[in-house]
Amino acid sequence: MSTAGTVLKTLRKLGDVDKDDVLDLIGLEERRSTSDKLVPALALFGAGVLVGVGVGLLLAPRPGRQLRDEVKAKLGRGQAAGASNGQHAAAPKTV
Repeated sequence: MSTAGTVLKTLRKLGDVDKDDVLDLIGLEERRSTSDKLVPALALFGAGVLVGVGVGLLLAPRPGRQLRDEVKAKLGRGQAAGASNGQHAAAPKTV
């Protein structure tokens, strides 16, 4: 009886096996799709663009003090706008 029970358990486990398990067992892997190659390439490109923009700002033909002041002013305006929008959204509506 234990042999039959072992066979039944093995057959139940067979339902949990997927194609990746079988391919791994014989030393193969699934073919990569286009999106599997494209997404990392786009992420790397985006990171390169951000680094390029940062380097461009640092090497701009303005004095560093002036550039830092402009960046601080723009960030301050953005934070003020965000804070006022948040207060506007949190304020109770009057009819």
